Amino acid sequence: RNNGRGKKNKGHSDVVRCINCARCVPKDKAIKRFQMRQMVDGSSRRDIKENSAYDQTQFSLPKIYVKQMYCVSCGIHARVVRARSKVGRAGCKGDRYKRYTTKLRSNVFTFEAITGTAAIPLGDQTKMLKFLRNSSRDK
Repeated sequence: RNNGRGKKNKGHSDVVRCINCARCVPKDKAIKRFQMRQMVDGSSRRDIKENSAYDQTQFSLPKIYVKQMYCVSCGIHARVVRARSKVGRAGCKGDRYKRYTTKLRSNVFTFEAITGTAAIPLGDQTKMLKFLRNSSRDK
C-alpha cells in the first residue's frame, strides 16, 4: 500500500541518519521515538539537591530530550518495533495509530498494566496471564 512510508503525493522527502548504524533513511519511513531522560540517576540527583546552594523548591535538574530515528532493520533488531501479522497490520478502525510494544513489565501482575497504558500487548491473552502467574520469570 505505502511501502512503509508516510509520503503521499509529495515526490521526495528529506533523509535522516539512523542513530544506530548511520544509514540514510527517508524521514517519513524512519521509526521515530522521543526519549526523555534524567541527566543523572536518582541517588546522585538527591546528593546534588542536598548539597546545592540553590533552594530546592526553586531549582530542578534539567532533563535530556532526544528524538531518536531508526532505520527499519535497526528498529526491529533493537525491539523498538516488531513485525506484525496481516491481521495486526490491518487492525480495526482506530487501531492504526496505537503503539505496539514487546517490552514486558515484570513488577506488575495485572493484564492491563503488563505493557503500560499506551500500548496494545501482542499475543494471546491467556498465554500472557499464564506467564504472569509463573513464578520462574523473576529469576
